[in-house]
Amino acid sequence: MSFRQLITGVILAGGRGSRMGGQDKGLVLLSGKPLYQHILARLQPQVGEVLINANRNQARYSESQLTVISDLNNHFSGPLAGMQAALHHAKTDWLLFVPCDVPAFPLNLAEKMFNEKEKHLACYACDTEREHPTFALLHRSLKAQLDDYLARGDRKLMLFMHEINAKGVIFSPESGSFANLNTLEDSRNWELQQKEL
Repeated sequence: MSFRQLITGVILAGGRGSRMGGQDKGLVLLSGKPLYQHILARLQPQVGEVLINANRNQARYSESQLTVISDLNNHFSGPLAGMQAALHHAKTDWLLFVPCDVPAFPLNLAEKMFNEKEKHLACYACDTEREHPTFALLHRSLKAQLDDYLARGDRKLMLFMHEINAKGVIFSPESGSFANLNTLEDSRNWELQQKEL
C-alpha cells in the first residue's frame, strides 16, 4: 500500500476572508478558476482522498465532488477548528492540512512530511525563513488533545504544535513556495508572475 492511501488531504477554507474584503478566499478567481481548485490540483496527487473544510458556500465547494465539512462550532475559530472537524470526520490514520490560499506549495509535501515524521504524531512545514503550521500532518489519535485544547479557549496553532511535540520539516525554496495570497492585490500579482513564467 502506498503511503498516499494512509493520508486524507484537507483544504482549510473555513476562514472569514477579512483581508479579502470578506470574500470567501477559496472561491476568489485566480487565472480563471477558484483558488481552492489550484490547491486541489497540487494536493490530490499526493494523498488518498481530499476533504474541504468550509463554513460558508458549501454548495459551491461541493461542485468539486469532494466531501465538504464545517467546523464543529460556528465561531470561525481559525485553522485549528477546521483541523478538529477533519480529525472527527477522517477514516485514515493521517491527515495532511493545507490552507486554501497558497497556490504554489511543494508537490512533495505529503511524501517529505510522511517520511520525516519519525515517531512524531504531528509535523508541520518550515522553510529557511519561518514556520508554516497550517501545512501540517497530524495523526487522528490527536483528536482528543485538540478537543481539550480548543475547549480551554486556546486558538494559537503554533502553541498547539509545541504542546503535541510536533516536528518541523524543512523544505528548500526550490521545492515550492509557502507564500499565501492574503489580499486581492496579492492574487493579481501572482497572476502576473505566472504570465511571466
